[in-house]
Amino acid sequence: MILAHGVLYEDSQLPRLRQSLEAACQETIAGQSIRPEIVIDACDRLARKAAAGEYDHLLEPFLTAFQIDPGQFQAALRLFRRESLEDKLSLELGPDPAETPLLHEGFSPIQRRRYPLGVLLHIAAGNVDGLPAYSVVEGLLAGNINILKLPSMDHGASILLLAELARLEPRLKDFIYVFDVPSTDLESLTAFARAADGIVVWGGDEAVRAARQLAEPDTRIIPWGHKLSFAYATADASEGDLRALARHICLTRQLLCSSCQGIFLDTEDMGAVQALGERFFALLREENRAYPPADVGLRAKATLHLCGEELEAHRTGRRILRGGGVSVTICPDSELELSLLAGNCWVKPLPRGRLIRTLKPRKGRLQTAGLLCALEERAALGGLLARAGVVRVTEAGEMSRTIPGEAHDGDYPLRLYSRIVEIA
Repeated sequence: MILAHGVLYEDSQLPRLRQSLEAACQETIAGQSIRPEIVIDACDRLARKAAAGEYDHLLEPFLTAFQIDPGQFQAALRLFRRESLEDKLSLELGPDPAETPLLHEGFSPIQRRRYPLGVLLHIAAGNVDGLPAYSVVEGLLAGNINILKLPSMDHGASILLLAELARLEPRLKDFIYVFDVPSTDLESLTAFARAADGIVVWGGDEAVRAARQLAEPDTRIIPWGHKLSFAYATADASEGDLRALARHICLTRQLLCSSCQGIFLDTEDMGAVQALGERFFALLREENRAYPPADVGLRAKATLHLCGEELEAHRTGRRILRGGGVSVTICPDSELELSLLAGNCWVKPLPRGRLIRTLKPRKGRLQTAGLLCALEERAALGGLLARAGVVRVTEAGEMSRTIPGEAHDGDYPLRLYSRIVEIA
């Protein structure tokens, strides 16, 4: 399906809509603008209607079919509420620059105005349902026209939310376009990129490289790339923290940038690493019983890899603990790496004295660190992780929390989706 001008179209209309897209965007820029208050009011109405159950007939089958946790959905819905968006606007954009003209002796005051970039192309990732729609809302808050290229794994939540948003507030209909095209459709992607002033990329290095190839030299690339997150534990990590971390791994299946891929332990002692791995494996196996099985493809891939690891254990020094649909790999090295996902994690030694030189070279890949330590050590260890390049330090079970006002990978998107114009 395609959403354009508030209307849902069949995919057969793609050539016609693609051909007229750039001209339609320019016509909107010439004749219309949207204030943040309009966007906030529409999003708040949408969130309240969803909370009141008015969309249950559409949402409940969707949540059930794709095993989406209702708690996660409600947390995501809170991001659309008025208070969340007003706080976001205030925090990320700050005071209106028009209130403080730029003064320079001998010259007239220079007026400063904040404007949107113009048109944003959002190339979305499919690891969080509804995130593509929220990316568009961020673009709307900054006043932009938004073209959303849906991810291949999208389950339909984004186009549902955005179509309803345009229905509730018709003034938004010319600022939202949604296209469900594959990444191989270069003709469409090139047309979208040609119309855009900025390309917002949710994805890894390949997605960013592809966007750069599509973009004109003067088009801004705004990457929210794939990141790696991990837990950092001290020897006295509590069972409560370890259990909360195990629950987080089972809930997210390690598919999010904020999902824990493994645990670094503040030690050089492999005996301590072994002991923590065994403790955590027992908790992970127990917690996993409460969750439906992971995707069969992920499980099959993990099983094959783990079998290979076991065969190579005499050479690598790794030990595999597996069973009950989960595994823990105990490793002698300290390299940060992606796990096998779906409830399969690693445990490695990383004493705090080596933390900076080990993690700093990966600074562009670091996102969240879940900290498992005594309360009196949190400030010191949190600061150390931040200096290494981590942009978010949380409690063990809160690594994938969704809280209004949090930055994206250490930055504020509304600032990147805006520009300052100075008029003398």
